[in-house]
Amino acid sequence: MGGSHNMEVSKFCFEGRFIDFVIKDGYKLKGLLLATHEGECYVKLAKHLRAAFDMRLPAGTWLQVVGYKEYDIKKDKVTLKAERVMVARSEIAAVKTIAAREEPPFIDDVKVKPAKTKATILVCQKSDCMKRGGKAVCQALEAALSDRGLEDQITIKGTGCMKNCKAGPNLVMPDKTRHSRIQATQVPALMNQHFGDKSLSAQSENLRKAAIPKW
Repeated sequence: MGGSHNMEVSKFCFEGRFIDFVIKDGYKLKGLLLATHEGECYVKLAKHLRAAFDMRLPAGTWLQVVGYKEYDIKKDKVTLKAERVMVARSEIAAVKTIAAREEPPFIDDVKVKPAKTKATILVCQKSDCMKRGGKAVCQALEAALSDRGLEDQITIKGTGCMKNCKAGPNLVMPDKTRHSRIQATQVPALMNQHFGDKSLSAQSENLRKAAIPKW
């Protein structure tokens, strides 16, 4: 019972501009980082929100957050836990003007349709995969994306264990195809297999045009 006397719980409701997601272990959504009139603040998301949250939410969106504020008297620490997150009224007006929507786009109901984000290559960052060449694979992927001019379209993201340690390094391509035992030397062929055709054909066309003499 003594511990309960050290904690004060109250409701809160405020608006803030979305800055970024707070991710744990490279892939687990934990909360939101918001900019408010009092400065930046971290809001922890309730479990039901983490599962349904649209990760494509663009930075800068005004959000209204409703939940509980826990104040640990002993530690002098405040924790904000969101039970509901929705687009703020000012933002809803803009959305209605642009998209002619009838209803307010609630985020936890997965009704928001923000702009498209980059495709993602997931790479296991756990020790077994790293020992088997995972770090070199990440570097090779970055180089391959840069060579093909795809760094603005595709991003590389580290994850926790993919439960296939003995077959590492493990990675998952944007189309959900999983690859195991990938080495850095195999990355160029892998990139060509998944999205190299378009970039290579464009490069070939540019080279072909450059080779034609202009009379």
